[in-house]
Amino acid sequence: MKFVHAIEGLSLWVGRAFGWCILILTLSVSYEVFVRYVLNAPTVWAFDMMIQMYGALFLMCGAYALAQDTHVRADVVYRLLPVKVQATLDFFLYFLFFFPGILALAWYGYEIASDSWRYKEVSFNSPASIQIYFFKSLIPLAGCLLAIQGLAELVRCVMAMRTGAWPERLVDVKETEDLLTDADLEVISAFRPSDK
Repeated sequence: MKFVHAIEGLSLWVGRAFGWCILILTLSVSYEVFVRYVLNAPTVWAFDMMIQMYGALFLMCGAYALAQDTHVRADVVYRLLPVKVQATLDFFLYFLFFFPGILALAWYGYEIASDSWRYKEVSFNSPASIQIYFFKSLIPLAGCLLAIQGLAELVRCVMAMRTGAWPERLVDVKETEDLLTDADLEVISAFRPSDK
């Protein structure tokens, strides 16, 4: 579990760090809307900032989402299966679909980023012609982080196949509906008659 939690800790740290992109993205969009529609003086840089912040957030928070088990899955049948079957299914699906895609992302992302650095690539869609080779460096980095988190998920699957229970995850945040459900359960348990 120390190995798994160390990797999850890294994924959580990176996800939290890049989560600040949301604040930067929100501020830049709000500023652009204000100056464009109220002052009639649109900026040249805000559109590029929005694209790069959203892209960085999307790329670098993938491992965070995997560590928190928050990726969307169609689990209509899956959740009805015993934990050992779930873990076995996940284990094989990681090898069949996840790792080939993630390794391709890291490999080809490295090629894209290295070409971009060599040419000192700038955005042709941008009126400011901003440099984008820094941003393209996040592509292979995101692939590597996802591959490392995938290894932790494989270890988690092996542990679940052996014990029949999923190991605990490092908890970061909870969805609002989960918090409300927990609060409702506390209220219900407070009004239950005691078993004395």
